Amino acid sequence: RAIEEDEFLLYYQPVMNAESEKLSGFEALIRWQHPRRGIVPPGDFIAIAEETRLIIPIGRWVIREACKQARIWQRAFPKLELNISVNIAPQQFTDPNLIDDIRDVLEKTKLPGQRLKVEITESAIMENPHEVAQRLNQIREMGVQLHVDDFGTGYSALSYLKSYPFDTLKIDKSFVQDVMKEREDASLVKAIINMAHSLGLSVIAEGVEEEAQTHFLQQEGCDYSQGYFYSRPMPENEFQ
Repeated sequence: RAIEEDEFLLYYQPVMNAESEKLSGFEALIRWQHPRRGIVPPGDFIAIAEETRLIIPIGRWVIREACKQARIWQRAFPKLELNISVNIAPQQFTDPNLIDDIRDVLEKTKLPGQRLKVEITESAIMENPHEVAQRLNQIREMGVQLHVDDFGTGYSALSYLKSYPFDTLKIDKSFVQDVMKEREDASLVKAIINMAHSLGLSVIAEGVEEEAQTHFLQQEGCDYSQGYFYSRPMPENEFQ
């Protein structure tokens, strides 16, 4: 019913250049504007959407709306060269229309492919490695960049990093939140940054909530940061 009644909306969270702390782009995050319950967070409905495979039409809507909004902001703020990140669920990779959908959206919105970042989790890669590899290569051919989301929380079969055309690793917030308290977490974050850079990949740290964390990440050469220290996810008008 929420799909039919067009009750979904996107919130946006900035992704910052870790060194300059200037805006690099934003991640589109879905919310459900329920007529009685108000704003429902994704944790309350995404699992059900995945079980029922309704995540496929929902995901299609997210890509379309995010690219449309990114193009509007690019025209409004041409000097910023903004990038937009969207999450792709494992079930979306089984959708035979996925590639055509992304291509059509880029053509209709006139959004350059390199400005779109597609995020996929490690677990999604391992669910169907062959099909995912094929789809990722097709997406990459459009110039779209590919990010590994929540890096370090899934299977971490590192061989996929050299087998798939990824551009960026996103360090999961569970590692970032304790870098100033736990030596092991700090060592892990350092190791991930160094490994990614040695493979020619950039790094985004998620869950940055304190100024001390930003200094640590700058010192270790992290490329981008995202988290409540900079901003919570916001609706379109607030983000603008």
